[in-house]
Amino acid sequence: MPAITKDAPLQTVITTFETTPGTCQDLLEALEEAYELFISKQPGFIGAGLHVNDAQTRIANYSQWQRREDFQAMLRTPEMRARNRAINELCKSFEPVMYEVGAVFG
Repeated sequence: MPAITKDAPLQTVITTFETTPGTCQDLLEALEEAYELFISKQPGFIGAGLHVNDAQTRIANYSQWQRREDFQAMLRTPEMRARNRAINELCKSFEPVMYEVGAVFG
């Protein structure tokens, strides 16, 4: 994944998943499988990272795409729609949000 830079010609998506300690590992494995087998192979995919909080009640996903349309096209595929229905069963909620880098430090 490229370094985080301001004005980079790419789309950043941060998705947060609210889960429970009892389902956190299952959700993490479902997300890992989705990236390994499907998402990482989609046009425009650059890279991603999964982050779990200490309490195992939240997973944050940071992903980068060449274009907004690439991310949206991936979400509309029948395979990702099915995966998202299964992922939804493992968490209380999840929300992908597109961002532009406002500032970088370090």
